Amino acid sequence: MTSTLTPPQVGPVAPVSDAGTSRRRTRFPAPAEVRWAAVATAFFLLALPLQLTGAPAWSWGALYALAYVSGGWEPGWEGLKALRERTLDVDLLMVVAALGAAAIGQVMDGALLIVIFATSGALEALAAARTADSVRGLLDLAPPTATRLALDGSEQAVPVEELAVGDTVLVRPGERVGADGRVLDGASEVDQATITGEPLPAAKEPGDEVFAGTVNGTGALRVRVERDASDSVIARIVRMVEEASETKAPTQLFIEKVEQRYSLGMVAATFAVFAVPLALGGRLTEALLRAMTFMIVASPCAVVLATMPPLLSAIANAGRHGVLVKSAVVMERLGQVGAVALDKTGTLTEGMPRVTDIRPLPGSGLRERELTALAAAAEHPSEHPLARAVVDAARERGLSPSVAEEFESTPGVGVTATVDGRRVAVGAPARLLADASDATAARAAVLAAELEEGGRTAVLVVVDGVPVGVLGLADRLRPDAATTVASLAALTGTVPILLTGDNPRAAGHLAAEVAIEDVRAGLLPQHKVSAVRELEGAGRKVLVVGDGVNDAPALAAAHSGIAMGRAGSDLALETADAVIVRDELATVPAVIALSRRARRLVVQNLVIAGVFIAGLVVWDLAGTLPLPLGVAGHEGSTVVVGLNGLRLLRESAWGRAAAEGG
Repeated sequence: MTSTLTPPQVGPVAPVSDAGTSRRRTRFPAPAEVRWAAVATAFFLLALPLQLTGAPAWSWGALYALAYVSGGWEPGWEGLKALRERTLDVDLLMVVAALGAAAIGQVMDGALLIVIFATSGALEALAAARTADSVRGLLDLAPPTATRLALDGSEQAVPVEELAVGDTVLVRPGERVGADGRVLDGASEVDQATITGEPLPAAKEPGDEVFAGTVNGTGALRVRVERDASDSVIARIVRMVEEASETKAPTQLFIEKVEQRYSLGMVAATFAVFAVPLALGGRLTEALLRAMTFMIVASPCAVVLATMPPLLSAIANAGRHGVLVKSAVVMERLGQVGAVALDKTGTLTEGMPRVTDIRPLPGSGLRERELTALAAAAEHPSEHPLARAVVDAARERGLSPSVAEEFESTPGVGVTATVDGRRVAVGAPARLLADASDATAARAAVLAAELEEGGRTAVLVVVDGVPVGVLGLADRLRPDAATTVASLAALTGTVPILLTGDNPRAAGHLAAEVAIEDVRAGLLPQHKVSAVRELEGAGRKVLVVGDGVNDAPALAAAHSGIAMGRAGSDLALETADAVIVRDELATVPAVIALSRRARRLVVQNLVIAGVFIAGLVVWDLAGTLPLPLGVAGHEGSTVVVGLNGLRLLRESAWGRAAAEGG
């Protein structure tokens, strides 16, 4: 089947929605948690300068009160509901601690605590909403309707949900495939990067499988439906992401893992400090003052601030260097990674094919520049990724290809055009040499086989029926790929594995360049998830790094997921725990090392906070700790651990992490 440069319209073409755009996006202030956190932060920022500049207490006091109410009512209410279920969570404890701070005159400290917790909850709610949007938006990849062919050959546009197994559909050039099925008739090239991650369109002819949501090329296809819409690969990706997100183990910061015991213990101890002296005949005022002092010095404010500043500082520092880490929990988890699984196309590689070899055949009379110019002239009208790579190669060499005439494109074969009076064909060697048997054709076939054995895609150039040369194209490895793999191996103690939908030969060749031994190629999304679960079943905490829709289920199922941001799909970006905004792969080991430094600082801070709390509590119980001194000691410990955690904001902290990760 052949198409010319300007084919006649054979029917309406379904609009193709951008795979990177979701039509069901939650706007930023939509989650209620975000709105309340914004209001609380605004009141706090209005009150703080008034207090610091000596304004009347009623002015800033009222604003702080509004910050308490707007930021604290929701976690307080959730805490009360948890209390009704006989559990005590850290949110309620923080609200009580904030109110306790206000009761002894530390109004600003309590408000700051409220704002920190409200903001943390808002970010989590927003991330969850955006992920849900992207999962639902993935269904936009499949077209809403398909052209069903009746037995008499008539056409009918029907919703894809009405297609049944055994139906035959017509997929015109440029349309998205409406259902998973198998080609009955026709030939074309289908861009199925959303499913397999392959960088180049796959040639399709009778007997080949196609997937819903993939984009047809220049040929028309008749496809027999083999799966219901609800069981298509795209629908299964949606289910896998949703299921992985729901079943993923709940994540908590270190301090939250002991919140129940600490909270119950502190409440019980405070009550005991108040009740025991009364039972022994003590005075009410003294017992109440001692209990209030105990509650202040034993409150977890310093412990919470021991945890958050290092993690938040690490997040801010990583953000300055192009890595968006979505939460403190994520930053903590990245340091726990014990194995890494890498996608190939768009992650280890740049995701775009480039000309790597230019091989004129002996006796052709052509040099490299002439061969490139001829091929570029013939390919110039084509929109195929390989054609664009050939044209780019000519431009990089300063060549100005001639104008092509009588251009024709044959799906699965290549292009043909008249260039300066010569008929030039550029395409797949196996197809263009199918009927040739002379010595020149044999040499061309051997040269093409050599390039393909090296992991390249071979493109044959034929002039007036005679092979004149072969071009080799490949997806270029990122400059920092090999060093990144070595750094990740050093950090985790295990060489990363490669998970890709590309063919085994290309995957194996690229893996050898970066010293990866465990290569799993030809994978669909569900196979990547299985590989991740296999690694985690062996007791490893797995980090997945990818960029495409086909990587999203694995990103969701893994202990941690990082998406390449520049060309990453919406679903991958929202599902991942962190995003590399600038596509610098070397930042992956750096952010892991930074996370580990943050975790070490958290441990240091917890020790410092624990020593302060223990000392003040013993003083209060064994002697008489004045309330102002207890407050000063409590606030002092908070300042110390806060400043210690802020050390990770410094530029040198990233430099040391990068050196450790390198």
